[in-house]
Amino acid sequence: MRPCIINKLTIGADAPVRVMGVINCSPESFYTDSFIPTNEIHKKAVEMIEAGADMVDLGARSTAPYAQAISGTQEAERIDAALKELDGSGITVSVDTMSPWVLEVCLKHEIHAANDIAGFASAAYAKRVAEAGLPAILMATDYQPGDATGLEATHKALETVVKRCADAGVDNYVLDPAVGLWTPSRSVEDDWELCRNFETFAKHGRPVLAAISRKSFIGDVVKKEPVERLAGSLAVTMELLRKGASMVRTHDVPQTVDTVRVFEHLVKKR
Repeated sequence: MRPCIINKLTIGADAPVRVMGVINCSPESFYTDSFIPTNEIHKKAVEMIEAGADMVDLGARSTAPYAQAISGTQEAERIDAALKELDGSGITVSVDTMSPWVLEVCLKHEIHAANDIAGFASAAYAKRVAEAGLPAILMATDYQPGDATGLEATHKALETVVKRCADAGVDNYVLDPAVGLWTPSRSVEDDWELCRNFETFAKHGRPVLAAISRKSFIGDVVKKEPVERLAGSLAVTMELLRKGASMVRTHDVPQTVDTVRVFEHLVKKR
């Protein structure tokens, strides 16, 4: 596996499992309790780092299915205000946006990675990431975020993402298999299939992100709303760690850090 380096933080290979805390600037989020007002972002980010997160992932637009749409201008204004709160903090920050224009706004601040759920489907986005020398976190996507349905299609989408990286000259990245109900063609069973076969994503030779925090496929089993899906999320996280996840994206940093520590003591003996 070729590791990814984000702000001197090694992800993958023999590095410890990394934890990415979600900083959600979008009140439209599927998990409404995760929304952080701008004036509380710095405090929340510091709390996450102190609780053991290695970095935070800041987004200002909900990408959940059927979420209320907002304009690019709104997304840019939100993320610009949020990033101002973190400038000078020394905290490692990735930005969760698939808009080249919004990314340009982000580049005026101290950011360390781009999290693109469109998997470099935009050549302009990929080019700007390459020009800025940013590491990337890239989701399995053909044309629209998460549009690959099923395990085989997900592998093909990841192969497409890897080719886009090569074409753009980006060689420092993490892959995301896109667990989630991203499109109407996706089902909760598709998500379970990806989780059951998570170890197969290592064949692409890059670190793999586990981004399953409080998602619908967990709620479908436990019959609970997002606010009550913590235990289910941690159970899935433990299994994905066993299957080779190099980094975990989570709304719940303290509990996820504990899960990772227990896993590494139990399995890796760190």
